Amino acid sequence: MKALIIAGAIALVLSILGTPLYIRLLVRKSYGQFVRDDGPTSHATKRGTPTMGGVAIILATLIAYGLTHLLLGQVPSTSALLVLFLMTGLGVVGFLDDFLKISRQRSLGLRARDKLIGQVLVATLFAIGAILLPGPDGRPITTGHISFLRDIPWLDLAFAGTAVGLVLFALWANFLVAAWSNGVNLTDGLDGLATGATIIFAGVYVLISFWQWRQSCPEDLVYPNCYTAAAPLDTAVVCSAIVGACVGFLWWNTSPAKIFMGDTGSLALGGALAGITIVSRTELLGAIIGGLFVIISLSVIIQVTSFKLTRKRVFRMAPLQHHFELKGWNEVTIVVRFWIVAGILGVSGLGLFYIDAIPRVVS
Repeated sequence: MKALIIAGAIALVLSILGTPLYIRLLVRKSYGQFVRDDGPTSHATKRGTPTMGGVAIILATLIAYGLTHLLLGQVPSTSALLVLFLMTGLGVVGFLDDFLKISRQRSLGLRARDKLIGQVLVATLFAIGAILLPGPDGRPITTGHISFLRDIPWLDLAFAGTAVGLVLFALWANFLVAAWSNGVNLTDGLDGLATGATIIFAGVYVLISFWQWRQSCPEDLVYPNCYTAAAPLDTAVVCSAIVGACVGFLWWNTSPAKIFMGDTGSLALGGALAGITIVSRTELLGAIIGGLFVIISLSVIIQVTSFKLTRKRVFRMAPLQHHFELKGWNEVTIVVRFWIVAGILGVSGLGLFYIDAIPRVVS
């Protein structure tokens, strides 16, 4: 519990005090946001707002995690380091994309092929580490199963460690990373929206990971209601650091935003969310807890599919938040209401997890 408080507090202080310094640096270098001409007209006022704010989130998270372990004399776990690697690696890809957009003053950054190669490389290295490297107690970080509240026995992608199974798991991990990073990226269209939704997601996973640690299976013993996630307490520390970093960033990112997270932040946070669901073995549950990201991603898929098939649009504009903008909703109203939706879905996912744990509590 002490580690969770320390990590969250350090990340919060670093983010809330460090972000304005970073904003000044970006302003001096004229690293401002490029706004698409085909977006809502109300977004024209956002042009020139400093971007690449994801750097502040990533650094605050990494430093908070490292200092927490240094202060408490604890050794970082492999699973937590893999999540942080995934977060940082995708953040680097996003940073390159943002930097090229700013330097060229157009909406095209990295070429789609180069961006995809970067994401696949980082996600594949994460997947290899997650399937081959052991956790601190010698148990595997992941067994290669697709998981809901726990591993689903009949959905074993890794086929007991076969080469084909490793490839299938790598593909699954790449799909999750792409889905979550794109989901956060699409949600990052209004001031504070993606940041607030990420705080809710990571906050829920602080509780889930902490509970997995409290109810972890003893060594060499597995029974129905215990959890075999590798180093769940350290995963909770990562989540706590992300919450603190995002809360501090939200102070400056809320409407009217003084800084945007950019692809640097959205890809990094999306990668972190994907990694957290994998190491906690709750990939499908994560889709409920992070349901707002799923809904917004689906709105884009529905819009594109409908237009290609019928030449008609379901929404006035996609992603979904822009549909409500064009309906006349105030930006702050949309953000707060979407946060409420994110909170309801997060609590619903947490409730499902707790219901599954009730037999263990009663016994």
